[in-house]
Amino acid sequence: MSVPTTHVPERTASASLFSLPVIVAALGYFVDIYDLLLFGIVRVPSLKDLGLSAEQISTVGTSILNWQMGGLLLGGILWGVLGDKRGRLSVLFGSIITYSIANIACGFVDQVTFMEPVNYYAMMRFVAGVGLAGELGAGITLVSEVLPKELRAIGTSLVAGIGLFGAVVAYFTVKYFSWQMAFFVGGGMGIGLLLLRVGVVESGMFKNVTEQHDVNRGDFLSFFTNGERFKRYLKCIGIGLPTWFVIGILATLSNEFGVALGVDEEIKPGLAIMWCYVGLATGDLLSGVLSQYLKSRKKAVALMMAFTLVITLIYLFGGVKSGTTFYTLCGLMGFGIGYWAMFVTIGAEQFGTNLRATAATTVPNMVRGLVIPMTMTYQFLKPSIEVIYAGAVVGLVAFALGFYSTLTIPETHGKDLDYLE
Repeated sequence: MSVPTTHVPERTASASLFSLPVIVAALGYFVDIYDLLLFGIVRVPSLKDLGLSAEQISTVGTSILNWQMGGLLLGGILWGVLGDKRGRLSVLFGSIITYSIANIACGFVDQVTFMEPVNYYAMMRFVAGVGLAGELGAGITLVSEVLPKELRAIGTSLVAGIGLFGAVVAYFTVKYFSWQMAFFVGGGMGIGLLLLRVGVVESGMFKNVTEQHDVNRGDFLSFFTNGERFKRYLKCIGIGLPTWFVIGILATLSNEFGVALGVDEEIKPGLAIMWCYVGLATGDLLSGVLSQYLKSRKKAVALMMAFTLVITLIYLFGGVKSGTTFYTLCGLMGFGIGYWAMFVTIGAEQFGTNLRATAATTVPNMVRGLVIPMTMTYQFLKPSIEVIYAGAVVGLVAFALGFYSTLTIPETHGKDLDYLE
């Protein structure tokens, strides 16, 4: 009797899912998330220690966050192009060195005397953002190319599910030690991960492409020179918008929403972010399984996005007064946006091997970069229509674009990735 081509023997599947590239990508994303969200968690205590008022913590903190997101935007292009031109591993090494050094430097911000501490802080978060931009895209691209197509969704969800618990570790590091020590720990973990990566080998698909000297690799501008490819690229970005609306607005600025809602306790953004990422990690593990069960990336993402929209409406307009209920909703919103790994996988699967790392690295960082206009719009609207409705307007745009992009992008479940653009 013939064996179906979609069947993966149990031992082979297990060996593939727990191979060194998958394990190292998961640990890399763990460190990446730890460092990426650390500023959101330490924003209030670190800026208080620098002598800023409550209003300054909101405005200056948003500005520093935007510098980090700007770094992610620039770094996404830099590392994405480098990943297709020089290899996936070059990005994994280069990015981690950059963000590890920057995070260690952030631990000294309260001792800076040679320039304004908040300017130094913003500069270091920008450099950290550049470095952090390379981790996820390169890791997901490598895992997507080394795993059998039947295991891609589960493998990439495993990477993200494990990695996202970095937010939990970041929160407890700050809680039980100090925000300075949390930065030092993040940098130290990055350097340790660098040593672990020495044994990881390059993707076979990428090696094959490098032998074809007539193939144009890592051409970022090629996303904009072909109409059909440009639409695919924009839709990949659109799918991810609700995720960073939840993280960048509803969780990071949750203390402001807590006051506006009249919650019975002071809401701590670090705790809101932690619960959001506990939910996100759980959702990411489910999204891969759900995609396999439905045999569709699009259906899995659309279902989880719809769930997120419902919880967001309850968060904003459900009359929440209890701190416990508030944090629970943060966890549920996080679970809903747990299609993050699936979204990055879709970005990788939409494009050929010669542009795959560029797409997989730039797409999530374009979404992170769009936090800048989201927060600017929120801050602009807040004085006239107040916190709740300012958040709702930004969310309306994010979800509308998210649903449209998800429903109209080509399906990639089971797609053979060994092709060129």
